[in-house]
Amino acid sequence: MYNGILPVFKDRGLTSHDVVFKLRKILKTKKVGHTGTLDPEVSGVLPICIGSATKVSDYIKEMGKTYEATVCIGITTTTEDQTGEILEQSVINEGDISDKVIDDVLQQFKGEITQIPPMYSSVKVNGKKLYEYARNNQVVDRPERTVNIYHIKRTSKLHFEDNTCQFDIIVECGKGTYIRTLATDIGKALTLPAHMSKLTRTQSGGFDIDASLTLEDIKTLHEHDALHEKLFPIEYGLQGIKQILINDDDIKRKILNGQKFYKSEFKQTIEEIVIMVDDVTLKVLAIYEPHPEKLDEIKPKKVFN
Repeated sequence: MYNGILPVFKDRGLTSHDVVFKLRKILKTKKVGHTGTLDPEVSGVLPICIGSATKVSDYIKEMGKTYEATVCIGITTTTEDQTGEILEQSVINEGDISDKVIDDVLQQFKGEITQIPPMYSSVKVNGKKLYEYARNNQVVDRPERTVNIYHIKRTSKLHFEDNTCQFDIIVECGKGTYIRTLATDIGKALTLPAHMSKLTRTQSGGFDIDASLTLEDIKTLHEHDALHEKLFPIEYGLQGIKQILINDDDIKRKILNGQKFYKSEFKQTIEEIVIMVDDVTLKVLAIYEPHPEKLDEIKPKKVFN
């Protein structure tokens, strides 16, 4: 039985659910879950949680991501990427846009920004995914969302071809950022149509694309009983969350039994989610959170026993 986190390389053409389905067959276990959907035409690292590690998938989703994308100025599409139908088109000639103009516009998107999710996305409105509305040619109001762009930079020269201008960017961002929408918004800032023509996720949840494994790699390692050494421990998915080391065996037992505690029983101040860690094994015992009603108590959110 496997328990841990596996950075998987997702090829273009596969959905995130395809990857999960294939891994369940390879590993012969149902307890497999991904940590954030990658569109079918996007390649890159997809952290996969297996066994008891599925309990920490939500926390991995909260961690930052890095993308390498190609922005195409001159064409807007229905899906905001290269797979959609053309909505608007403008002729872009060499010299119409300069490096400096692009670089100045990119800096406008650094920091906290608002986005309107694309119609062809899995964001839910009134309990229904936006792409379901789009497929039925229904138009609905899409709520704005706030996202964080930690770093954005052009990484290639401007390339003029077929009446368009294309260039590559690298983006480090927080949860919920749509790079497709970022590309179209860059175009809007230039008062020109635009879309994202290529995207690769190079980092997600602390996992790098260079360390990710293909499905074929995983199958081979599993068959040779060597996959265990490639698994990252559950604790890796909880980086950034405050830890409390527990050295009292009685408290360890109570934690594993899912008991509540008074905040005063611990030396540390607890104002948000914390993880309880065994001081000997350094294994996570449980995730605790402040009680929503009893302000002097904490209660278990997830227990790892």
